Formats: sequence, C-alpha cells, structure tokens
Amino acid sequence: METGSLNSESLNRNVAMSVRGGTGKKQGGVAGKVEPFVAQSEHNPRELRSWAKRTGFVSDYSGEAGTSGSAKFEAFERKGGGSSPKIEIDPVVGRTRRNEIEPESRGGATRAENGVVLDERGRKEKERDGGERKVGLNGNANNGVVNREGNGHGVSAVAPVNEEKEGEEGNGDVKVNVFPEGEEHRDGGWRGPLALECGLKDNPGIVPLIYYGLQHYLSLTGSLVLIPLVMVPVMGGTDKDTASVISTMLFLSGITTILHSYFGTRLPLVQGSSFVYLAPALVIINAQEYRNLTEHKFRHIMRELQGAIIVGSIFQSILGFSGLMSVLLRLINPIVVAPTVAAVGLAFFSYGFPQAGTCPEITIPQIALILIFTLYLRGISIFGRHLFRIYAVPLSLTIIWIYASFLTAGGAYNYKGCNPNIPSSNILLDACRKHAYTMQHCRTDVSNALATAAWVRIPYPLQWGIPIFHFRTSIIMVIVALVASVDSVGTYRATSLQVNSRPPTPGVVSRGIALEGFCSILAGLWGSGTGSTTLTENMHTIDITKVASRKVVVVGATFLILFSFIGKVGALLASIPQALAASVLCFMWALTAALGLSNLRYSQSTSFRNITIVGVSLFLGMSIPAYFQQYQAESSLILPSYLVPYAAASSGPFRSGIKQLDFAINALMSLNMVITLLVAFLLDNTVPGRQEERGVFVWSRAEDISTDPSLLSEYSLSKKVARCCCCFNFKCLGV
Repeated sequence: METGSLNSESLNRNVAMSVRGGTGKKQGGVAGKVEPFVAQSEHNPRELRSWAKRTGFVSDYSGEAGTSGSAKFEAFERKGGGSSPKIEIDPVVGRTRRNEIEPESRGGATRAENGVVLDERGRKEKERDGGERKVGLNGNANNGVVNREGNGHGVSAVAPVNEEKEGEEGNGDVKVNVFPEGEEHRDGGWRGPLALECGLKDNPGIVPLIYYGLQHYLSLTGSLVLIPLVMVPVMGGTDKDTASVISTMLFLSGITTILHSYFGTRLPLVQGSSFVYLAPALVIINAQEYRNLTEHKFRHIMRELQGAIIVGSIFQSILGFSGLMSVLLRLINPIVVAPTVAAVGLAFFSYGFPQAGTCPEITIPQIALILIFTLYLRGISIFGRHLFRIYAVPLSLTIIWIYASFLTAGGAYNYKGCNPNIPSSNILLDACRKHAYTMQHCRTDVSNALATAAWVRIPYPLQWGIPIFHFRTSIIMVIVALVASVDSVGTYRATSLQVNSRPPTPGVVSRGIALEGFCSILAGLWGSGTGSTTLTENMHTIDITKVASRKVVVVGATFLILFSFIGKVGALLASIPQALAASVLCFMWALTAALGLSNLRYSQSTSFRNITIVGVSLFLGMSIPAYFQQYQAESSLILPSYLVPYAAASSGPFRSGIKQLDFAINALMSLNMVITLLVAFLLDNTVPGRQEERGVFVWSRAEDISTDPSLLSEYSLSKKVARCCCCFNFKCLGV
C-alpha cells in the first residue's frame, strides 16, 4: 500500500496528461482528480480496503514465489443494488477470471493494473463526426496498452478504456479490460501472446486436423528419426537394422504420444526418443567388451540397452506414481532446468561437425540452408503459411539430398579402383582406404536399406531378443531417467504457457512423469535403443506453427503408427547419408541448448547469483567430463575421434576394485548433463536467494483451485479413468 500512496499523485498527473493527448489541454472534457491516499497514524484495515475498492488499486507486491502481482477483492455494492464480480488476477499468466471490471459508478474512477488509477472522464471521447478516438495511458491514440514484465513471470497490461455506448444505464461507469498484450476476448476466455491458430481443445475439422498433424511431425523430423543413424552403425548394425529401428521409433512415438495425450499431462506434447538417452547409450555401446565383438554385435548391445532402459524406466514410474516427484518439484527451478537441458545439446559438439566435416560440399550448404530458412526467411508467408519456418528441416534436407544425389551420379565420389560397398577393413589398397570413410558417409547410393526392407513390417516386442540386465548399465539409466524427468518438468511448464493454460500442478506433473516411465518401459520392450520422453523441441514447433491442439497431435501420432507399418518408409529415412544427418543434428542440438537456456526467462536472469550458478554448472558440466574422457580407451581398434569421449567408462580414473561400480561411476562422471544437473541442483538449493529471484515455479495454489476448479480442466482425465485412479489411491496424480 505504501507504493500506491507515494506514487498516486504522479500517477494521476500522468494519467490526466495522457487523456489530454500529452499536451495538458482539454479535449472535450475536464478530467477529474482522484485524491491521493494519505496514510493515517492509526492503521485500520477496513479503511484501507475501502480505499482500494474506491480507487481500484491492486498491489504489485506479492510474497508468492514467481508472481508478478495478484489481488482478490470482495464484491461491493453498487448504487441501486447489485454487486460487481470478483476480481481475480492469475499471478502466473496474468489473466483475470472476469475480463471486464465495472467499478463503482459514484467513485468516479476505474482502476488499471499495478496501482494506476484512471479518472472516469479519461475514457475515450467521441469525435464531432461520431467517430471514436482511443486514448491510452501513454497518450497514444492508436495503442493504449501499457505492458510491464515482472521477473519474467508473465505480462501484465492495461487495455484501452472502452467507450460507453449511448443509451446504456449506469452513466459514469467505465469498463477496463485486463489481460496480457496480444490477447483477445473470445467467448469469455482469452488468447495468449501467441495468437494460436488452433487452441488446446479446438477441433478445426477433418482436413485441417490431417494437415496440422502432418505439419507438426514434419517439423520434428530431425528429432524423431535421426538418432538411429548415429547409434546403429556404431553398434555394428546393417542398413536393414537401421530401417527397422527407425520404424520401431515411429511406432513407439505414435503410441506413447496418444497415451500421454489422454492419460498424461494432456498437453500437446510429442513423446519420442530423446537426445537425453543418446549419450549414455553411446557410453554403453563403446564398453570395452563390446568393441571386439564381430558376431551378433548389434543384437547383443541392443539387448543390453533394453535391460538398462527398463530398469531406469521402472524407477521413473515409481518416482511419479508414489508422489515423490511432487516433493522433488520443490527443489527443481529454472536455474536447475536451464543448464541441464542446455548441456544435453552441448554434449555432442565432438560428434556434430567432426562427422559432418567429412563432406563439407554438402554439409555446409545444409547448415546454411537451415539457418536461412529459420532466420532470414522466417517472415515470408506463402499461401498464408510461414513454410520456410515450419518446414525448415525437411525442406532443406530434401533439397541438399537431391543435390548430393547429383554429386554422386556425377562421379564426385568415384575413386579409381575403389568400391564403396567394400568395408574399409577389407580394403587392401592404402589409397582406397583413405577414401573409404568419405564414400561411406557422403554417397547417396551406399545404403541398401530400400532394396532389402519389406513393404510391410509390424514392430513387435522383444524383436531383438530377451533383454540383458546388468547392475552397471542399470545404475546409469536410473540417473539418466532422473535427468529426463527434469527435462520434462521444464517442457511442461513452458508449453503450458505457450498454450495459454495455467501451469500444471505437482499432481499433474507426477502423472506425466509416471506415464513417461511406463512409455519408456514399452520402448525397452520393443527395442528402440533409447527411452521415450517428452521432446524439448516440441516447444519450438508450437511456437512456429501456432497449433497447440491436442487432437492435432493425436491425429499426427496415428499417421506415425501407420507409417511404421510401411517398411519402405523407415528404409527411405535410413538411406540418408550420415554426414547429411550429422549436419542436421548440428542445428537440432544447438536448438536444444537454446531451448534449455530459454527457461531462464522464468527467473531473474540478470541476478548475479543466477548468472554465477548457470555459468559454473555449465562450465564444470563440460570440464569435469573432459577430465574423465582424456583417459584413452584400451582397444586394439582405433576408435573414431567422435567416439573417444564415450569410451571413458572402461578406462576412467575411478578405481575401487569392483568393475561394475567402476564402470558406472566413470560413465556417469563422463556425462555432461549429469554433472551439470548435480552442480546446478546443489548450488541453487544451498545458495540463499529470494523465491522471485530463483524463479520458483508456482504450480498451483489451493485457494485458486477451490474457488475455480475449471483452472485444471485442461489437465482433467476422463471420469472413468479418474474413478479408476481413485480406486487405486492415486490421488497424488492430480486426479
């Protein structure tokens, strides 16, 4: 209240000038003056409330973590009977429960956000010709919206005062709409800054559903199908094995996305093979005992990965179903999420361009074309769609793939006396051995996946054999499942704001994590090589497509399942040259790092405390694993340079005499995301800091939910499912 009393005079003076157009002269009326609040010696809460009702003052201070201001005023009686509705401003997304506020007519004033008091005569005045002139707080006749961003926790704004129509009763009343910038009043609801073309519960029709569904997944092509192109060749798999793994990933992504849309958080999030699991998978693949395997190497390593993923996923499910995730959420803040997710993308710098650099004539144009589409041509609209932004990855990949085909057909990779189909280990000529790596990674005709793949192939459980369970690999995947949960927490929060919804409650988050664990168990049984989790890149997809419908995601997931049954689809994707795939992943990993750091906007990113924690955690997260990775692998085979960092688990510096424990500790300490999470988690929860400064997530407030249960309608399960969860006492899952 002190802020309002100290600044009321200057605020009234500014408002009066803005109404006069900033010139200090009258334009059609005399602006009344609201007397400033004068503090009394004796504190009387009732009088303070009375003053707040008369002026419409809303305090901007809130002791709640991560809020930018909230207030609730009881209904007060209007002249002539009746009462005005309650004013409730959401502290996270900055919206009001009721979009119009009708203040007391005799008070002569209406309120604006943040304690600004508007005189009732400051509303829009009619022009002499019957037109309207919009006058805002800044004296601008075109835009009367004043925005304020507090601590990065949303946007508060005051919409221009609407003119009162002639003949309406209640002369002297002024209506002020309060909702964030860019929002529109629509059917009593609101639309957020994204101006979504298709909201969470919207059903645009059959044809738009199909179009939007395919569009959603095409923009995620790099994240959905390129991981097998990195893993399977290292595992010793053939082109046919790569095609089979891609088909399996498509099938699992479709199934798990549908499950998450109906039983998880119910946000429009795509589930799939995440980059979180790629680094630990490469560590296990490069274990010392697997390097010299020649017979059934791919199947043996895949079964090892399956067993580890199943154990880690069971731990993740227990974390969610038991409610422990709700407790853990109190310790997971943006300062923890941001560097952890960023480290997931930065961890692959040793693979990205070193692999893409083998064919610079196609990889550099590929990277340049993606950047041109996403940055320089992002504003160009074709048929009303920003096609270059939405389809940057598949469009650029198709163009450069065709270009690489012309280079291959033109003989750019033909070397005299060298055959690209002969493995480099069997080549006798030294000259051909030098070119073997280039031919294998750059030519578009070396893959025989299309020729060997069947037209119809249905992925089935245990297709690679019975999973193998070992203590060392299971411990690794348990920690990685925890990192994946932290990654998903940040994605849930950011996506909920993108779709203009209230952030999920701890129960809803626990339900989502529990279901992700269950879906990863399915991934372990089917053998995709990685666990299933929420794709962080989905936030970018929603941002560029402006489509956030749950039904759109489900329809797209159905198409993924259908495509997974067509073996030639997986084979076509498996025939992408490896260097070309690496160049696309350079962009995808950079995007993952950027999306991770974007979580800092929910905290005070300029705080020295936060800057130090993020910087130290990222640096140590890159430097400590480098110390463990410097121990060279003991092998008779020469590993490629991009695989050396993942071979430290077998020859790291930690030696306790227990081989299983040594492998697990050295492996975990060589993973960038694990070290980053540990450092950020420790510092953020031990270094003193205000809740607003730390960006503590305000997942839910009991008083809000009790007064308006519709806040959680976006996350509500169907009645039958909810009744089943209550019977099994799963009330901790936000049912």
